[in-house]
Amino acid sequence: MEVLCLGESMVVFAPTATTSLRHAANLRAGIAGAESNVAISLALLGVHAGWRGKVGDDPFGRRVLDVLRASDVDCDGVEVDPDRPTGVYFKDPNPEGTRVHYYRAGSAASAMGPGHLDGAEAPRILHLSGITPALSDSCAALVDELVVGRALAGATVSFDVNYRPALWPLDRAAPRLARLGDAADLTFVGLDEAETLWGCKTADDVRSELPNAGTLVVKDGGEGVTCFEGEERHYSPADPVEIIEPVGAGDAFAAGFLYGRLKGASPDGCMRLGHRLAAGALQTTGDLAAPPGPQTVRSILEQQT
Repeated sequence: MEVLCLGESMVVFAPTATTSLRHAANLRAGIAGAESNVAISLALLGVHAGWRGKVGDDPFGRRVLDVLRASDVDCDGVEVDPDRPTGVYFKDPNPEGTRVHYYRAGSAASAMGPGHLDGAEAPRILHLSGITPALSDSCAALVDELVVGRALAGATVSFDVNYRPALWPLDRAAPRLARLGDAADLTFVGLDEAETLWGCKTADDVRSELPNAGTLVVKDGGEGVTCFEGEERHYSPADPVEIIEPVGAGDAFAAGFLYGRLKGASPDGCMRLGHRLAAGALQTTGDLAAPPGPQTVRSILEQQT
């Protein structure tokens, strides 16, 4: 396994037309989840990527596994819970931006806990996000075990802060996410969420907040990305892009960066590929877009700055 992603995957429903849920006559169904989005993007790039989590023994859980397997994501070891449902959520388009309504309390994934990956072979990269510890106390203990306790010895730990205010209050989230982000080998965080969580105004403020993260990637929306590796600081501006829907862009960026890391690319190359995949996600109503071909990917990673 090159990259193993752990988290909750859900079925998502959205209006087929650009209208609010309140007035929509028809909905389309798909699957979504930050970690499974990353796994799918990497698998489409040819990486041996896996996803681990729990789904309910219901049509939604089977749909999640069908879609992941159809994308060549390794789902061996995914647990099916006969007593808890698969989580679902709804997208609600409106002029002020898309709102999201979650129905995931008591889901199968929320029952994950320490030892969930016992016996698993360590991948090159283990990718998690700050969504999972918000699901339950047992999920929080599992993420602590993997990120801080390094239960899969030998794996590079990648952690996307991914703060979701709808899932837990700021006073609980801020210290826990700081602890996890500071303990990871590779941490992704948006400058906007860092400001909300820790009052950071600049990328350098975030570095001061998370000084021990081996590689720290600070994303500043459409402006660009700053990457800190030890004492080195790299910056990559984002190209202007028409935004159809922002959901999934952060996951696409993470997948591009992780792919570059697997291939030994420079931080600049990793960020360039992250930008390219994020731009694709921004220009689709789904969470993901098809990645560029192998030759284009290679040229992006190897481009001289």
